[in-house]
Amino acid sequence: MSDPVPQRRRVRVWFGDHVVADFRAEAEVAERYAAVMSRRFAGLRVTCEPIPGAEPGPDRALPGERLWEVAPK
Repeated sequence: MSDPVPQRRRVRVWFGDHVVADFRAEAEVAERYAAVMSRRFAGLRVTCEPIPGAEPGPDRALPGERLWEVAPK
Protein backbone atom coordinates (compact mmCIF):
# COMPACT_ATOMS: atom_id res chain seq x y z
CA MET A 1 0.00 0.00 0.00
CA SER A 2 1.42 3.42 -0.93
CA ASP A 3 1.34 6.55 1.17
CA PRO A 4 -1.53 8.94 0.43
CA VAL A 5 -0.71 11.89 -1.83
CA PRO A 6 -0.52 15.04 0.28
CA GLN A 7 -3.21 17.61 -0.46
CA ARG A 8 -1.86 20.55 -2.40
CA ARG A 9 -3.41 24.00 -2.35
CA ARG A 10 -3.17 27.12 -4.47
CA VAL A 11 -2.98 30.47 -2.71
CA ARG A 12 -3.72 33.62 -4.65
CA VAL A 13 -3.74 37.26 -3.61
CA TRP A 14 -6.17 39.37 -5.59
CA PHE A 15 -6.23 43.10 -6.33
CA GLY A 16 -9.73 43.36 -7.76
CA ASP A 17 -9.79 40.91 -10.68
CA HIS A 18 -5.98 40.73 -10.93
CA VAL A 19 -3.81 38.10 -9.27
CA VAL A 20 -0.77 39.74 -7.70
CA ALA A 21 0.64 36.60 -6.04
CA ASP A 22 0.21 32.91 -6.89
CA PHE A 23 1.72 30.17 -4.71
CA ARG A 24 1.22 26.38 -4.69
CA ALA A 25 2.34 24.02 -1.94
CA GLU A 26 1.24 21.24 0.38
CA ALA A 27 -1.79 22.20 2.46
CA GLU A 28 0.01 23.10 5.69
CA VAL A 29 2.55 25.40 4.03
CA ALA A 30 -0.09 26.96 1.77
CA GLU A 31 -2.38 27.73 4.71
CA ARG A 32 0.48 29.40 6.62
CA TYR A 33 1.34 31.45 3.53
CA ALA A 34 -2.31 32.48 3.10
CA ALA A 35 -2.52 33.58 6.75
CA VAL A 36 0.62 35.71 6.42
CA MET A 37 -0.54 37.28 3.16
CA SER A 38 -3.97 38.03 4.68
CA ARG A 39 -2.30 39.94 7.52
CA ARG A 40 0.19 41.68 5.26
CA PHE A 41 -2.42 42.71 2.68
CA ALA A 42 -5.52 43.14 4.84
CA GLY A 43 -7.40 45.06 2.14
CA LEU A 44 -6.94 42.41 -0.55
CA ARG A 45 -8.76 39.12 -1.08
CA VAL A 46 -6.67 36.01 -0.41
CA THR A 47 -7.90 32.60 -1.58
CA CYS A 48 -6.56 29.17 -0.60
CA GLU A 49 -8.12 26.43 -2.72
CA PRO A 50 -7.39 22.73 -3.14
CA ILE A 51 -5.79 21.72 -6.42
CA PRO A 52 -7.95 18.84 -7.68
CA GLY A 53 -6.02 15.76 -8.75
CA ALA A 54 -2.69 17.42 -8.01
CA GLU A 55 0.34 15.21 -8.23
CA PRO A 56 3.19 15.86 -5.84
CA GLY A 57 5.83 18.01 -7.43
CA PRO A 58 8.43 20.62 -6.68
CA ASP A 59 7.22 23.56 -4.62
CA ARG A 60 8.62 27.02 -4.86
CA ALA A 61 10.35 27.73 -1.60
CA LEU A 62 9.22 30.75 0.34
CA PRO A 63 11.77 33.56 0.03
CA GLY A 64 14.31 33.73 2.84
CA GLU A 65 14.42 37.51 2.79
CA ARG A 66 11.82 40.22 2.69
CA LEU A 67 11.02 41.22 -0.85
CA TRP A 68 9.47 44.58 0.10
CA GLU A 69 8.92 46.74 3.13
CA VAL A 70 5.56 47.79 4.49
CA ALA A 71 5.54 51.12 6.28
CA PRO A 72 3.85 51.04 9.71
CA LYS A 73 0.74 53.13 10.16
